[in-house]
Amino acid sequence: MLSQEALRAFWTGPVLESNVIVFFTIVGALALGLLVGYERFYHGRAAGMRTYGLVCMASAALTVIAGYPAEWFGGQTVLHPGADPTRIIQGIVTGIGFLGAGVIMKEGFNISGLTTAASIWAASVTGVLVGIGFYLAAILLALMSAFCMVSVPRLSARLPSRQAIAISLRFAPGHAPDEEAVRGRMLKNGYEMAPGTVVIAMREGGMEWQFVAVALNRDSGARISVLSREMAAFDGIDSFQISHARN
Repeated sequence: MLSQEALRAFWTGPVLESNVIVFFTIVGALALGLLVGYERFYHGRAAGMRTYGLVCMASAALTVIAGYPAEWFGGQTVLHPGADPTRIIQGIVTGIGFLGAGVIMKEGFNISGLTTAASIWAASVTGVLVGIGFYLAAILLALMSAFCMVSVPRLSARLPSRQAIAISLRFAPGHAPDEEAVRGRMLKNGYEMAPGTVVIAMREGGMEWQFVAVALNRDSGARISVLSREMAAFDGIDSFQISHARN
């Protein structure tokens, strides 16, 4: 029969102390993950502050609980000699990684679903903490994950960043575009062509250029509506497409 002492063991003594240590560990990991993610966010990359923060925080939680096996399951369950919870955890993390990969979508220079994949992985770690009896740490990790998802976009909106846009230019047949002219038009509107992103193809007799343009600073990049008028007036343009990008 389940006793009050058995339930109380999950919330008192060394088990509770271990939960508090896990909490401080994931808070520090979140802060460091956000710091690294800000560099990617500033340069308009797909994996930004939320993605890095969630992954760093969940990884730290998995690592730190390995140091307190005596407090697992309330410190009162004797495992079968052949049982190894760490192998189960390893299988869960690997399986959830494949599940998260399924929600990541790439279309041209646009990548979506990275933060969703990271949040799925963080949720699996929350489940692992519940499974081994670290209930307080699991609650705190869930709250920190929700905080990261909801509040970090508001924080990042206040920080300096460089807007990235994906541009596809299709030139009229027989027209040879000048790269310096394209770069000059981008600079005129506060953007620079991101190095290593230019893709050139020939379609139906006309040249097609695709590249990512990154704003020189937070306030320099023209709005897409303004940039579209500039592209429409560009010499030799047959058609074009402009969209926000996280490259």
